[in-house]
Amino acid sequence: MLTLSAPFEHEVVLQKSRFLARARPAADREEALALIASLRDESATHNCYAWRLGADYRFNDDGEPGGTAGQPILRAIDSQGLDQVLVLVTRWFGGIKLGAGGLARAYGNTAAECLRLAPRVEVLPLLSLVLRAPFDCLGAVYHLMESFGAGKPREGGGERFDAEGLTVTLTLTAEKRPAFEAALRDATRGRAKLEEQGAP
Repeated sequence: MLTLSAPFEHEVVLQKSRFLARARPAADREEALALIASLRDESATHNCYAWRLGADYRFNDDGEPGGTAGQPILRAIDSQGLDQVLVLVTRWFGGIKLGAGGLARAYGNTAAECLRLAPRVEVLPLLSLVLRAPFDCLGAVYHLMESFGAGKPREGGGERFDAEGLTVTLTLTAEKRPAFEAALRDATRGRAKLEEQGAP
């Protein structure tokens, strides 16, 4: 999976209308919404956007005719195989109407060229894992989670304590899992267990 490694901007003037595409990496919906709020230019005629965050996507035409702005921007993101990306295209109307087809091409092509030129980075897929450990292993478990960058998901995860000890849902890249499991086994003498979320 590819995403942007840094923000990028690209500007085009078509039939006297100015189109400014601003592409940003976004980790989740909250970050995408915050970026939209910060990037909007209230002096512009339209601020249209789309984002792709895994299975979550959204697009907005911001007053342009339906389907002429947000959807073409989303298609530009998807056609380049990008994820965790927001693109906002701001238009300053120049007095010449472009028509529905012209608008769709203008928004889609401006977004596509911005993304084509933007710096990219590969995002390694994350596994969602459940770790169970007795209380006397918690110090070792937390130390290993920090060392390996095993994070707790923002939603639907976290920690639970019961009579057995700790149950925590965490995320870890697939390539780190074997080393993490081996270190966990050694540090807890095999008493901590790691399994894929949803496994019986």
